[in-house]
Amino acid sequence: MTLQQLKYVTMVAKKRSINEAAKALFISQPSLTNAIKELEKEMNITIFHRTNKGIIVSHDGEIFLAYARQVIEQAALLEEKFLNKKEHRPQFSVSCQHYSFAVNAFVDFINQYGEKQYDFTLRETQTHEIIEDIAHLKSEIGILYLCKENEKVISHLLHRNNLCFTEMLCTKPHVFISSKHPLSNKKILTLDDLDSYPYLSFEQGEYNSFYFSEEILSTLDRKKNIKVTDRATLFNLVIGLNGYTVSSGIIDHELNGENIISKPLDIDEYMKIGYITHKNIPITHYAKDYISYLKKHISFSI
Repeated sequence: MTLQQLKYVTMVAKKRSINEAAKALFISQPSLTNAIKELEKEMNITIFHRTNKGIIVSHDGEIFLAYARQVIEQAALLEEKFLNKKEHRPQFSVSCQHYSFAVNAFVDFINQYGEKQYDFTLRETQTHEIIEDIAHLKSEIGILYLCKENEKVISHLLHRNNLCFTEMLCTKPHVFISSKHPLSNKKILTLDDLDSYPYLSFEQGEYNSFYFSEEILSTLDRKKNIKVTDRATLFNLVIGLNGYTVSSGIIDHELNGENIISKPLDIDEYMKIGYITHKNIPITHYAKDYISYLKKHISFSI
């Protein structure tokens, strides 16, 4: 087993593709495939399952990769300290639903380090992809919510993928509307109040069922429905069309401006906002720091 082989398997896990990993490593695909097979044979485990949809990390592979990353990290620190070959480049990735507090926490997290070099990733993506990212080690932290409608299904999916959910906040549903919306002066809104206005939600691709919806109460029948793929577009349409969306009520005016406001929704429901991690892999100090910033922004925003 060599350090190079460990770097190979971690890159394949990150890319979830032998071909894409080979390109990133600047080696041929057959060479990469042979190196992984030799490592699997030497360690007497199967690290990856090859499927038509790409590479899937095995259960043993998840544990192996956790140790491999620690070895690579320590090797990089040794090179930095004694060989001065290159500065250590920290790596960290987050996958999340479209939450502004997650973005602001990410900004604070990066500013804390002030590193000359780093390789950090923030993916605002679909709910099912968040779970897939953590399950396949593409990201270390995933951020989403649970409610009465989706908790059983999502929790089952997390358990099946050896993931765990840690709750940060349980809150009542809120509505995001424009500060100039006709309903902006009301303290609390009802579903009847919103009936004639466009409802905006995030598109979930092939997993576009209410279990994976980012918006609670997604099963309700609305007269006007608009689906979008990014947060900026959704907020622009909320302002331009007097539309609305249903969310946690956690909003950061530094990022979203004063044009978007949050109003409580008069309904007997709850939203558990939290993060998911892999059960078999200890989180890094980068993840711990990011989580602390998440909690700070949540407490400041509510």
